[in-house]
Amino acid sequence: MKGLWPILPLLLLSRFCLAQPVTVQRDADIVAMLEEVSAANLQTLVEKLVSFHTRHSLSNTTSDERGIGAARRWIKAELERYAETSGGRLRVEFDSFTVEPDGRRITRRVTMKNVLATLPGTDPNDDRVFLVSGHYDSRASGANDSTSFAPGANDDGSGTAVVMELARVMSRRRFPATIVFAAVAGEEQGLFGSKHLAERAQKEGWNVVAMITNDIVGNTRSSGTHLLDNSRLRVFSEGVPANEPERRVRLRRAIGGENDGPARQFARYIKEVGERYVDQMQVVLIYRRDRFLRGGDHTPFSRLGYPAVRFTEMNENFLHQHQDVREENGVQYGDLPEFVDFDYMAKVARINLAVLANLALAPAAPDSVGIVLRGLRNDTTLRWQVPRGRRPDGYVVLMRETTHPVWQRKFYVGDVTEVTLPYSKDNYIFAVQSVDAAGHESLAVFPFPVR
Repeated sequence: MKGLWPILPLLLLSRFCLAQPVTVQRDADIVAMLEEVSAANLQTLVEKLVSFHTRHSLSNTTSDERGIGAARRWIKAELERYAETSGGRLRVEFDSFTVEPDGRRITRRVTMKNVLATLPGTDPNDDRVFLVSGHYDSRASGANDSTSFAPGANDDGSGTAVVMELARVMSRRRFPATIVFAAVAGEEQGLFGSKHLAERAQKEGWNVVAMITNDIVGNTRSSGTHLLDNSRLRVFSEGVPANEPERRVRLRRAIGGENDGPARQFARYIKEVGERYVDQMQVVLIYRRDRFLRGGDHTPFSRLGYPAVRFTEMNENFLHQHQDVREENGVQYGDLPEFVDFDYMAKVARINLAVLANLALAPAAPDSVGIVLRGLRNDTTLRWQVPRGRRPDGYVVLMRETTHPVWQRKFYVGDVTEVTLPYSKDNYIFAVQSVDAAGHESLAVFPFPVR
């Protein structure tokens, strides 16, 4: 693969670094993977999930045709089929755990099982983990109704199918970092599967650099307002990490970094890379952890401090979400496959793939990024440390006005660990990324004051 980034010496004038503006191109290998994502495959996966009648967390586990037990065994078998074409590198497992009754949505002791497919990284010195999920359980109108038809085509057959399609395509390739494809359980009963997985990651010391959950990503027609939108995707992210120490939070507020936590930086990255690779799709950044007073499977990861975001269609249709399948006054209710736009789902899958591939191919983000304090000045000096593992080929400085939601300028500054730019830290927000010779960028790191 030919390098896309100019590795040239910098022209220095006095104390200012005249860095090179970046021209970004698409990686041909990533483009080839995107072309393999199939709307027809996604439709087949969703329709198979619907065929289990209900995937309620408390539904039948012994039948081979109905209930959550049959669904999770099929998901595992399908992922194992993908593992065969990966040369055995994709590792598939049940991640089992027990949930005790809570007097609300768990009426009896129940064993739940996440289905995980792990694609190990090829670089033994790269311990980064990127995790993508969808929840495979479903529900009807009643939260504890474990027998009625609950097709769950969009909520969240769509997210589960996206994750499975990603595993199918990406497991045939090699990435330095590890990618975990997760179909999680118990979301409708209280985010139990993702909570267990987040706690397992913390207990086992996984270096989870970023997490995406895909939840309700297949509908393009809203209820009520009757909007049609097949070209936009919402990404929800928090601005300040939930577990950030209070002292750090106070410093963040003092320097105006409330909009620049790791999850928010990840969301900006998704917008840039997703729109770079997927035409006719706009990534819309929503400055909330999730929808108003609602939550999803990224929430347990956020609570533990992992950069985690949620992908969701632009306008939800509540006629087809958490509804018994029925017809009333000529209106069809229920989460049925005929209300899923599989071409739109394919575009969502491609955004996932482009982001995960670009990140997993990139070097790790720079360490200890800071703005150097040297008195009152109208320039800005940034300093950082080389990350552990594979050494980056260079670094990129990002810059935007304080009122602008996304990065406006990117400068390639070469293989250096300090740079001075003729722009005031009072008027601009900065960040630094690592980059390899092929142009794969790490996540951006927001700088805190250093001396």
